[in-house]
Amino acid sequence: MTDPDVTEQAQQPPVEALEAATTSEDAPTPPEAAEAPARASERPAADADEASEPDGTDEDDQPSDTLGAPTLDAALEAVLLVTDEPLDIPTLATIVRRTTAEVEEAVRSLSAGYAEAGRGFDLREVAGGWRFYTRADCSEVVERFVRDGQQAKLTQAALETLAVVAYRQPVSRARISAVRGVNVDGVIRTLTSRGLIGEAGHDPTSQAILYRTTDLFLERLGITDLAELPPVADYLPDIELLDALADEM
Repeated sequence: MTDPDVTEQAQQPPVEALEAATTSEDAPTPPEAAEAPARASERPAADADEASEPDGTDEDDQPSDTLGAPTLDAALEAVLLVTDEPLDIPTLATIVRRTTAEVEEAVRSLSAGYAEAGRGFDLREVAGGWRFYTRADCSEVVERFVRDGQQAKLTQAALETLAVVAYRQPVSRARISAVRGVNVDGVIRTLTSRGLIGEAGHDPTSQAILYRTTDLFLERLGITDLAELPPVADYLPDIELLDALADEM
């Protein structure tokens, strides 16, 4: 007579029988499975370290007092050489990571040193900031360099219109046309596109747009304030007289 248990084991598929034989509560745990929980527990700590970087990167930030140049003077010179507009003391202090008092003292010392040494450039304070300029007594050689059209120049009409705006600002386009005796619409557009003049509100009576000079105008002239503009020549009519003539016309 055949044993039922033997018959049932013989009829079980080979794969299922192998799985049943190898599955046991006492079976050893594979090393990979044992290490998986530990790796999972380590991952949040690494993520937390990366998230703690203010700039969102996994690179360590440089110390806040790093100058980034051999000396403070060298750092200021490097920055001022590449800027395309005057930089004020607080901005320079932020860039070189020094106090405003240190930076201002260094900048003024550099400026005085260049002037004393008779260098071909000056470090000037214009339009609320500092920037390098060529020296006035080097203008002849600079003019020879730019004479062949390397630098676009304003026309005589544009210079005259700019002068009217500079001395009479804020002034409307109609007033400028009256003073010059010609239409100035095209010239006004040119001066505005170059950033030398800008809008300054509207006339309360006519609601016409008023124009004024900009900080770029001061920078190009190398002055810090409109009060430094040269006085109008004595042989020219008084500006108020020009206004009266314009009103009569």
